[in-house]
Amino acid sequence: MAIEIERKFLVEELPVIELQNAVLEEIQQGYLIREADREVRIRRKGELFFLTEKKGAGLSREEHEISINEQMFDALWPLSKGMRLEKARSTFMLDGYQLELDVYHGELKPLMVLETEFTSEEEALAWSPPEFAGLEVTGDKRYKNAQLAKTGKPDNG
Repeated sequence: MAIEIERKFLVEELPVIELQNAVLEEIQQGYLIREADREVRIRRKGELFFLTEKKGAGLSREEHEISINEQMFDALWPLSKGMRLEKARSTFMLDGYQLELDVYHGELKPLMVLETEFTSEEEALAWSPPEFAGLEVTGDKRYKNAQLAKTGKPDNG
């Protein structure tokens, strides 16, 4: 069992300097199961494909992920109709931490969310986000990707 410890922040303006050396990937993801405390998704990230289950909410969540092939992804994709999203993810290092900035496409545009993962809750709580990070939405269920895929952008997003 893997535990994902992550903080999320809204971003109002792209951090141009930090993004100069970022790796950019396009992501498509669709949700097969979306329950109160559990979600199962499929994801295309560049040329890679994944099936992921997440359980829990907030700062720490249980996560299980396996690689799948393109044929499996294509077979499962129709089952996610009505619960999909697309985004561009920029991954970069800042002060020893890997940050991921998601810029959402389609109806979720111009939403931008910064995510950072940690090895412990203590480390996560001690971390100071960069200046370009806005409102923290770690515990706000409206900003979970599964919720965004189903209901769209929150009113204040």
